Amino acid sequence: MKKHDESIPLAPSMSPIMGKKSVQTPGGVDKRVLYLSIQAIFNALVIGLIAKGLVYLIDLITNISFYGKFTFEPMSPANNNLGLTVIAIPIIGSLIVGVIARYGSKAVRGHGIPEAMEKIILDDSKIPPLITLLKPLSAAISIGTGGPFGAEGPIIATGGAFGSFTGQIMHITATERKIMLSAGACAGMAAIFGSPLAAVLLAIELLLFEFSARSIIPVALACITGAGMHIWLFGHDPVFAMGAIPAPSDSALLVYVGMGLLIGVIAALVSKSVYAVEDLFEKLPIHWMWWPALGAIAVGVVGYFAPFTMGVGYDNIQHLLEGNLPLAALLSLCLLKYISWVISLGSGTSGGTLAPLFTIGGAAGALIGLVILHVFPGSGITLATAALVGMAAMFAGASRALLTSIVFALETTGQPNGLLPLLGACIAAYFVSFFLMKGSIMTEKIRRRGVSTPDTYESDLLRHTTAKEIMTPVAEQTTALHAVRENDDLGACMQLMGEYGVSELLVTDDAGHVKGMLNATSLIKYYSDQRAIAERYEAPVRTKRFIIRTRRLMHAKR
Repeated sequence: MKKHDESIPLAPSMSPIMGKKSVQTPGGVDKRVLYLSIQAIFNALVIGLIAKGLVYLIDLITNISFYGKFTFEPMSPANNNLGLTVIAIPIIGSLIVGVIARYGSKAVRGHGIPEAMEKIILDDSKIPPLITLLKPLSAAISIGTGGPFGAEGPIIATGGAFGSFTGQIMHITATERKIMLSAGACAGMAAIFGSPLAAVLLAIELLLFEFSARSIIPVALACITGAGMHIWLFGHDPVFAMGAIPAPSDSALLVYVGMGLLIGVIAALVSKSVYAVEDLFEKLPIHWMWWPALGAIAVGVVGYFAPFTMGVGYDNIQHLLEGNLPLAALLSLCLLKYISWVISLGSGTSGGTLAPLFTIGGAAGALIGLVILHVFPGSGITLATAALVGMAAMFAGASRALLTSIVFALETTGQPNGLLPLLGACIAAYFVSFFLMKGSIMTEKIRRRGVSTPDTYESDLLRHTTAKEIMTPVAEQTTALHAVRENDDLGACMQLMGEYGVSELLVTDDAGHVKGMLNATSLIKYYSDQRAIAERYEAPVRTKRFIIRTRRLMHAKR
C-alpha cells in the first residue's frame, strides 16, 4: 500500500519566490579554486623573482654603503673597515626610509605581517599596490645600510601586497582576495627559505584564520612554486645546513623541554620590549619620520663594537647551528643583536622579525646549553641542538605560530633527529607565552588599535546540522516566503536569513513539498545548547565537591 504524502505542496505561483540564492559552502572545491590556483602559481613565479631581486638589491646597497663597490656579490657589513664612520651608515639609510614612509606610504613601516593581518580583517584584504614597490625598496635600504633585519619579513609583506593587487584587478570576492594575499605572502617566504610546508602553516596560523580545501589548495600550490623558484634561483641545499645531530636520549629530551619553557619566558619579554620601545618613540615631540634615524643610532653604535650584528645575519644563524661559537660571540648575538634590533624595529623602520628572533633565540639556546653542560655534563644535550631548539622556541613563543616554528626549523636544516626536541621545546614556549602576554609580537600592534585576531580555529557547529533536525511544524500565521531544502546545513540557513533579512524560512524536500519551518529563535537556541554541552564540566561528585570547597576557601580569604 502506498504511503500517503502528508507534506504541504508548494503552490506553483510561489515557486519563483521560494527559489533561494546560491549559498557557497565553505571549503567547497569548484572551478573557481582552479582559477585561483592558476593565478596563485603565476603570482608565486613573479614573487620568486622579486625575492631574488630584493636579495640582489640588499647586496648592492651593502657593498656601496660599507665597501664603496658597485657589485651584487653577497657581502656582510661585519668585514668593514670604516671605524667610527660606520655609525653614520644606518642613520643615513633610516633617514631615506623615513622620507619614503612619509611621502610614499606609511605602510612600509614595521615588519609587514601585522599590517597584512589588519588588511585581511578590516579592509577586505586590500593593500595599496604602491606597497609592492615601496616595501622591498625601503627594506633593502634599511637592511643594506646595516639594519639588523632579515629579508624574509619584507618579501612576505611584498608578496602579500602583490597577491592583494592581483586580487583587486580580478573579479573575485573578499574571501578569495584573502586567499590570494596569503598565497602571495607565503610564496615569498618559501622563495627566500625554500620551506614550502612551513609557509603553508604560516598562512594557516597567521593569515587565513581558517583551514579549508578552498583556501589551502591555492596557498599550497603557491608555496610549492615559491620553493621551486628558490631551488632555481638560490640552490637546493637547506638554507641553514648543519652537521647531523644525534637522536635525543630521554634525559636530553626533558632538558630541551625545560629549555623551551625558559625561552618562552624570554620570548614574551622580547615581544613586550618591542612595543615598550614603540611607546617611548610615540612620546617623542618630533614627527615619526625622524624616529628611524634615532633608532639607527643604536644600530650604528652597536655595529661599531659588534659589526656582525648588522645586516641580514643569516651567516650568524649558520654559525650558531654549527655549535662552535665562543662565549663572547654568543653573548654578543644574544644581547647586542637584541638591543640593536628592538630599538630599530621599535622606531618604525622597515624590516623583519624572523631572522632576528632566530638569531637571538639560537644564541640564547646555545648559552643555556653551555650552562647545562657545565652543571650537568651527563645531560646528553648538544650545543647545536640547543641552538636549533632555541631558535624555533623563540619564534613559537613570540609569534605563537607553533607548527610553523617546528616545521621551519626542520625544513631549513634538514635534521629529522631534531623533531622531538623541537616539538617539546616549541610547545613549552608556546604554552608559557599565553600566561605572560595577551597578544603575540605579530598581533599586539593591531590589538592595541582595537583589532581582534582569532586565536582558535573551531569547527562551525551549524555546518554539521541540517534544517530538518530542528525544524518545527509550519505555523498558520507564518509569513515566510523563502525556503531551504531539508538537507541544507544550518550555517547556510543562517546566511540566507541574513541575505534576505528574514527570521523565518520554510523547509522543503527535494520535490518542493513544505515539510516544516525554521526560525531564528530555534536556530539560536540550538547553537546555545550545543555550546553549553561542549563547555559543561562532567566530573565525579568528589571532584565537584573539591572544586566547590576550594572556591569557598578562596572567597573566605578575600
